[in-house]
Amino acid sequence: MAHHASAKKRIRQTERRTEVNRARVSRIRTFVKKVEMAIAAGDSEGARAALKAAEPEMMRGVKGGVLHKNTASRKVSRLSARVKTMMPLA
Repeated sequence: MAHHASAKKRIRQTERRTEVNRARVSRIRTFVKKVEMAIAAGDSEGARAALKAAEPEMMRGVKGGVLHKNTASRKVSRLSARVKTMMPLA
């Protein structure tokens, strides 16, 4: 257990940041799951809309420091490729 005031403060700050980061990661996972479910259901319009909502959410995760930039870009790229293969040729 911390004995110094500064160490106690760091513990409080860490707990707060951990809660915020967990919420961010959970939110990103939810958005990605919506895309995955739309792809699995074969709903190309829904998948496209879900991807459009998920991409900025992932980039906010990058900005917040819970995801690495390349990781988010890779995930967006792979999801968009999967959504693109669903599109009917017109």
